[in-house]
Amino acid sequence: MNIIKATKTYEAWLAQQTPIVAPDLKIKHQEMAKSAFSFLRATFYRWVQVWPEVCPDSCKAPRVLGVGDLHVENFGTWRDSDGRLVWGINDFDEADHYPYTSDLVRLATSSLVAAREDRLAMRPKDAVDAVLQGYRNGLQAGGRPYVLAEDHSWLRQIAESKLRDPVQFWRRMDELPTEKGKVPKSARQAIEQLLPESGLKYRLARRRAGLGSLGRMRFVAIANWRGGRLAREAKALTAPATCWLDQPRESAEILYPALLTRAVRCPDPYVRPCGNWIVRRLSPHCSRIELVSLGPGRAELRLLKAMGWETANIHLGSERQREKILKDLTRRKGNWLMRASEAMLCVLEKDWRTWKKALR
Repeated sequence: MNIIKATKTYEAWLAQQTPIVAPDLKIKHQEMAKSAFSFLRATFYRWVQVWPEVCPDSCKAPRVLGVGDLHVENFGTWRDSDGRLVWGINDFDEADHYPYTSDLVRLATSSLVAAREDRLAMRPKDAVDAVLQGYRNGLQAGGRPYVLAEDHSWLRQIAESKLRDPVQFWRRMDELPTEKGKVPKSARQAIEQLLPESGLKYRLARRRAGLGSLGRMRFVAIANWRGGRLAREAKALTAPATCWLDQPRESAEILYPALLTRAVRCPDPYVRPCGNWIVRRLSPHCSRIELVSLGPGRAELRLLKAMGWETANIHLGSERQREKILKDLTRRKGNWLMRASEAMLCVLEKDWRTWKKALR
């Protein structure tokens, strides 16, 4: 099936898993037409459909509990249980068991798209090589989280460029429209479990964010507490897109919490699965980092190596696969990741052009 039919059937399946916010889904369709990068972020369901045909050798690689919807803007910061600022992958909605190469090829492909659209200023081959080098180094070292304190000062400067203005962050929160419709009781309960005290009064707003999950319900509780502001978000969780592709599938388990538990990670204590919701703290210190926010002197190759390393941190949660992956990497000679990424980029851009034409 082409991208139009794939989108229609996936969204029909998704509507069976969770209530859909139709206006947000319409905006998602419009965003998909704006750029190839936005299209990539919004269409992981299409990726799992086409990549086995485009990259059959990569599909034979050892399998891990992976991210799935990985790309260069699926990284951000949070505070760990000791209050330290941590950087890493911050969204696991599509967590499932994949060949380790799937995350690598998708991350590398996103870097190629970003370079083409001037979101990254580097040669495509350098970008892909940096991802692979960082991944290999992370595996060989057994992984290590990116705690932005004494170490990684260069990365801390990048992160803090996004965090520097709490005033703007809370202004955006205050601009969110108050939810006047019916809110699922389970969403309120999930949010209230994450508040610092019971009975705290809050304003409940609807939030539109992301691209891959745009169209799912997302609520934010905003409150004043002991001299400051706080925000907690509940986002609807569904089974990964692989379950749509593999129908009928015996198990539709949501593996988001399992991945958080197993990975080499300093976890965010305020990210918690609660039924069919994922609840998290929102703050100027807990947010996704967009490439456009990085500014000049971004140390981009170093950043892509860190992204590769962080991907290894996730895959090391499947600890029995480490030696198998290293052996498989040794077997893959030449520019295998570049070739696979360019092949996926070709398919991606063809789908994007088809989507733009149909949307007009």
